[in-house]
Formats: sequence, C-alpha cells, structure tokens
Amino acid sequence: MILCAGEALIDMLPRQTEGGEAAFAPYPGGSVLNTAVALSRLGIPTEFFTGLSNDLFGERLTGVMVANGVSHNLCPRSDRPTTLAFVTLSDGQASYAFYDENTAGRMLSVDELPKIPDATQACFFGGISLAVEPCANAFATLAAQASERGVVMLDPNIRPGFIADEARFRARLEGMLARTHIVKVSDEDLRWLMGDDAIPTLAERLMAKGPALVLVTQGASGVTAFHPNGELHVVAHKVAVVDTVGAGDTFNAGFLAGLSKAGALDETLIAKGLSEATLREAMELGVKAAAVTVSRAGANPPRLDELV
Repeated sequence: MILCAGEALIDMLPRQTEGGEAAFAPYPGGSVLNTAVALSRLGIPTEFFTGLSNDLFGERLTGVMVANGVSHNLCPRSDRPTTLAFVTLSDGQASYAFYDENTAGRMLSVDELPKIPDATQACFFGGISLAVEPCANAFATLAAQASERGVVMLDPNIRPGFIADEARFRARLEGMLARTHIVKVSDEDLRWLMGDDAIPTLAERLMAKGPALVLVTQGASGVTAFHPNGELHVVAHKVAVVDTVGAGDTFNAGFLAGLSKAGALDETLIAKGLSEATLREAMELGVKAAAVTVSRAGANPPRLDELV
C-alpha cells in the first residue's frame, strides 16, 4: 500500500455556458489527490491523508476517493472550507490562483497526524501543502516519521507565487530532502531550487542533499533519472495535448506503480541504484500514463486497462 499525504482541493476549471459566457466548473483535484487517484486506477492499494472539510466540496472530494478506491480513513474532518484553485489555460498550459486561507487542508496540525499503517510500502508527499503553514509543518513531520520505516518520494511542485516566506519554505524543504529517497522535479522546479546551470549538474547537487534518485521531467522532451549508477532518459509520447493539468501527478503515480509491481519499493535497493531495466520500466509506465492524462481535459488519469 502507498500512502499519499498532501492537498485535496477543488479545481475551478474554465468553461463556457450554453449562452457563450465564461464560467468556472468545479472538479476535484490537488496534486497529491491526483497522484492517489492515479495510483489506485493503476491497481495499487492507496491510502490518502489530508484535512477534509464537511462542506459540499469536501463531500465531493470524499466521493471521488470512494469511487476510485482510495481509502481516506486517516483524514480528520472539520467545518473549515475546502481550498479552491481557479485555473486559467494558455496554449494548454495551466496557471493557478489559490483560495486557501483558513481551510480544512491548510489548518491541519501535527497533533492530527495518524499512525502510518503497517502495510505501507512507501509514502508520497508534495504540492502546495508543503508551502503553507501549519499543514506544511505537519507533512514535514509525517515525512520524517515515514523515512524511518520505508521509501519516501517527494514532488515539491513549486508554485513561486504561493510561497509567502521563501526562506522558511526552503529550510523546510531542505529538511525533507535529507530524509527523501526519490524526488521528482520539473526542469523549472529544479532551476528554482538549485539555480541556473546544466540540468545534470543541478541534479547532482540535489542528490547531494539526500535523495538517491532524482527524476527531472521536461514536458515534451521526456524525463531523465539521475541515480547512483548514472542517468537514464525516457522520451515522452507524442499526443495531441488538451491541457497539462495532472500530468506530473500521473507520472508520479505511474513511476511508483512501476516500482511497486517490480518489488523495487525498497530504500536499500534505491540507495544502491536500481537496475536499468527496472528504472526504465517504471519511467515508461509514468510517461505512458501521463500521455493519456494530457490528451483529455482536466486531471483524469488512465486506468490500467487503458494502457494495454
């Protein structure tokens, strides 16, 4: 089982009414929830942890988890509102405006952290939940606990405009990186974190902070893995892109699912360096699944039978 811990929110996606007026339609989303749903659709038992609201949007998020086989038994509930993310698209690329003050997810505290289930193979963290307090501190604490018992994967999914205190964010992320086994970053994330240099150089600097495996995605150019035995590149699938919402989240799920199916979700194996065959197979599953997601509107990851 894989535990995904982080935000679940409502994406308000741009639509048009029958009368031709601009409108926004609510769709369940959030980087970490997208990853959890994608994992479950790929046949991996999945548990999700966040602060959930009792409002109508919280019920909708719960319904999506139930419909997709994602367990949410660990989630504390409150009467605070659900986080909303208004999405705008430009040539298929998404940008976001978040409404997150005093929400159920953001106000999650360390006191509400669960006991990590015994069956947990790996824990996944990421998204905007790492950028805002107090929930960011809670997830960092949970990641430290998770690293003592299994694999931890992190996708910081940097949103610079959402980071109120960059120094605090960077310090918290440094602590998490020291306890993380796998990190996935976009090329933009990598440069924001590590500066302006060649990607291999920046990836090596990121590995020096703790992770044994760094995955760098570059959109249509594919993804490159940097690991103890060198580097490996997998090309992206060419598809007609509708939008990129949930693409990276789906890649994360496909990669973790690939490692799980190969019996490679093991911190010792990852530290030594996974075999090229195992690493390539997991990366290709992630790329293949992400290609399906970008070919349709919103974060709608594929089921396993769609990838046959």
